[in-house]
Amino acid sequence: MPVTRRADGTLALGGVSLAEVAADSRAGTPSYVYDLDAIANEARELHAAFEAAPHVVHYAVKANSAPTIIRTLAAEGCGADVVSGAELELAHRCGIDAGRIVYSGVAKSDEELDLALAVGANGIKAIVAESVEELARIAARATAASRVASVSIRINPGVDAEALDTHSYIATGHDDAKFGVAVSRIGDALDVIARSPSLRLVGLNAHVGSQFTTLDPYLAGAKTLFGLAREVRTRFPLAFVDSGGGFGIDYGDGCAVRPADFIRATRVLQREFGLDDLMLGCEPGRALVAAHGVVLSRVIQRKAGAGQRRWTIIDAGMNDLLRPALYQARHRIVPVHMPSGAVNGPWRVVGPVCESSDDFGMHDLPEGEVDLVAILDAGAYGYSMASRYNGRALPAEVFVRDGAIAQVVSRKPLLAWVEERLAETA
Repeated sequence: MPVTRRADGTLALGGVSLAEVAADSRAGTPSYVYDLDAIANEARELHAAFEAAPHVVHYAVKANSAPTIIRTLAAEGCGADVVSGAELELAHRCGIDAGRIVYSGVAKSDEELDLALAVGANGIKAIVAESVEELARIAARATAASRVASVSIRINPGVDAEALDTHSYIATGHDDAKFGVAVSRIGDALDVIARSPSLRLVGLNAHVGSQFTTLDPYLAGAKTLFGLAREVRTRFPLAFVDSGGGFGIDYGDGCAVRPADFIRATRVLQREFGLDDLMLGCEPGRALVAAHGVVLSRVIQRKAGAGQRRWTIIDAGMNDLLRPALYQARHRIVPVHMPSGAVNGPWRVVGPVCESSDDFGMHDLPEGEVDLVAILDAGAYGYSMASRYNGRALPAEVFVRDGAIAQVVSRKPLLAWVEERLAETA
């Protein structure tokens, strides 16, 4: 658990009291609080697992697009995996070299392809093509720009959906998923590249899903990837293979493997397939940031209902943290102040948004007064998926480093949304 309980019973993250964050006029609640030192340490541990072999850790920007976090990971030598033109521009402007950026996604617009071709002296490291049809579009944009596009093919390894053992919304490596080029169509994709002088094949990618807590699903995708790479390189001089992300974290139910375990096992496979000379890439997002971010929220009130029903109503809602409503994800919720001898009981924790799905589930919380709570493991797919639904302001973001608050992105005033909407149609 990234948070610690101080001697006085208050919760801290990265050595900073969450009660002090809540009292800070720049932050308040709801707010996201991130431990930058712990995030940097995650990147170092992952780099070390490659044992000095050529590699790139492409941070999946969609997990958390905070510039401060991207800069922190860039300083640790990470590249970026992006899924939009805006993410590409953000990663580049946060210090990640164009030659270390891969651009995934099934529906890149012409404008986004033009951006990928124009960034840096030679465009980005690779535009990751997810269909045979997309390769033709990339070739057309490259020809128009008088450029040669470096491309990688994202294969869909066709792993059985049930074997992926993750939520259906984040399983991507099965035949019914919209992602990647089916193995049966790889030959067609290679023919398109061979016929186009505007395309240069530099790599092969795979990504079979997210939040894996065992190695088997990930390695199943890697085996297919490496088998194809061994065949493809007889026709094209590949520079890298990228086995994707999906490394799980412990949301409270246990996770026996660390991200480094995935890399060590993948490196073994890479050597077995005779591909040790190729650079190996991976695309972690959640694994680098999730455990090191919390949502700090204030209890607005408690409510008793019929029978044994009772609720703790907080000021953070599904617009601030969508995962529970979208994926039925469960995040641990703990009080910031824990009085000695406190007696806990089950409470249903809900937010203020006018939807029944604005529900964080049942949690053991003190029976006595509770003023602040922390929603744990919220550093990934939290703020990046937040919205202004119900006219609510986006939460603040607080970045902690060396045991102190390093930066605060303040929450906007209560009625800022009204002024913004009116100004848009003035």
